[in-house]
Amino acid sequence: MWAGQSKWDKDLEPMGEINVTPLVDVMLVLLIIFMVTAPLLTQGVNVDLPEADAPSLQQNVEPLVVTIRADGNIYIQKHDIDIKQLAPRIQAMRKANPDLPVFIRGDAKTPYGRVAEVMALLESSGIKKVGLVTEPHR
Repeated sequence: MWAGQSKWDKDLEPMGEINVTPLVDVMLVLLIIFMVTAPLLTQGVNVDLPEADAPSLQQNVEPLVVTIRADGNIYIQKHDIDIKQLAPRIQAMRKANPDLPVFIRGDAKTPYGRVAEVMALLESSGIKKVGLVTEPHR
């Protein structure tokens, strides 16, 4: 009987290296999924924002977003709200977090009077600084 090592014995030994090809495949698929879904994760209600040349703000805190659609409907974050309930709701939210930044996302076709009305209600709620959200020029 032959006592030498055959080619078949090497195939039965456990492999010492990790095959990274499946890992790379999975990571590329996840990257593509995140790249496709990231633009869909915009916050709030879909509005056509006006364009302006302004630098973007760098913040660590999630702001309170008041959205005004072209038809005049008002939303806090994604929730529809009556204009009469806006001031009390904002005051209640600001009691829990007085440093909460407030942004207004107004549709480009929203009448200026409606935006001014919302800004006046925010000021009556004790908010002195309001940011206006715009789109950069393309």
